Amino acid sequence: MINDARVLQPEFIPQEIEHRNQETNVLSNALKPIMDGQPGETSLLLGPSGAGKTCIAQFTVERLRENVLDINTQYINCWQDYTRFRVLYRILEGIDQTVDIHRRSTPRDELLTRLQEYDGPHYVVILDEVDQLEDKSVLYDLYRTRKITMILIANREEDLFSMFDERLTSRLHGSVRVEFERYHLDELVVILAARARWGLSESAIGNQQLALIADAAAGDARIGISILRNAARLADQQSLDTISNEIVHEAVPDGREEIRRSTADKLREHQRVLYEILLDSGEMSPGDLYDEYCEHVDEPKTKRTVRNYLQKMEQYRLVVAQGEKRARTYRPRKEAS
Repeated sequence: MINDARVLQPEFIPQEIEHRNQETNVLSNALKPIMDGQPGETSLLLGPSGAGKTCIAQFTVERLRENVLDINTQYINCWQDYTRFRVLYRILEGIDQTVDIHRRSTPRDELLTRLQEYDGPHYVVILDEVDQLEDKSVLYDLYRTRKITMILIANREEDLFSMFDERLTSRLHGSVRVEFERYHLDELVVILAARARWGLSESAIGNQQLALIADAAAGDARIGISILRNAARLADQQSLDTISNEIVHEAVPDGREEIRRSTADKLREHQRVLYEILLDSGEMSPGDLYDEYCEHVDEPKTKRTVRNYLQKMEQYRLVVAQGEKRARTYRPRKEAS
């Protein structure tokens, strides 16, 4: 049944984009000056997880590469590369400037100096999960660096800008905004149908089953693709030619759990401690959670940083927040639904 398993992976970038033409056009126009040898506009891609932000950023940059002979690009996930040093290193890595850099002994300022001296083709840098950066000043460094155009991806603008100082806010306030909404059910059905058409055998799944998957995914394409992949795997294991309603219902919990586990695996040490405390204790107030967290780590982060961590885990459906201010509580979400 599975003809091309790559198509059923969430990171797969399709040749054609469904239901994101407007967003693609806005980003393309922001990058269009690069085709004339000028810097593009800094762009902010904002919206919930699974709404296509990363896919559109990479798709649009790839189309730009097809039209510009000399251009460099780099994708950085700030959840993994969250320090100033790591970001600068990955950007230099994209232009083969890291051969003599030692991660433990090379000063960060030397990396920045090397980047500022860069005089090659224009360089487009995608910074995904940009609100996960520990030191936001690297964005100011990049903004001031000649020949670099930034595409910044985050969930909510207000959360992102609340982490910036006045200097950075004034620089990024005029950025191009590309807003993403959750997919509607019929839009997600079209996206899943395309994945099935490219990755599965003909007639492997019908519209009714695709609608069941889209409904279970609740507007999140990552979850929808994960459920589809698990359904195809189950059907394959049972030597079936088609994916039935029963197979879909069986695949839904595993598809959701797969995304939850993948997201949880990305958590950094302090985020993971907070999450594991909630898993062990259940529902907790912010004050009790912070006190418990401080007992588990040697150098606890500030309450504001912990609050940002919890907001991020809420956005990625790992935790549920209820109530306001003193009545607020957090509890772990049992599955990514």
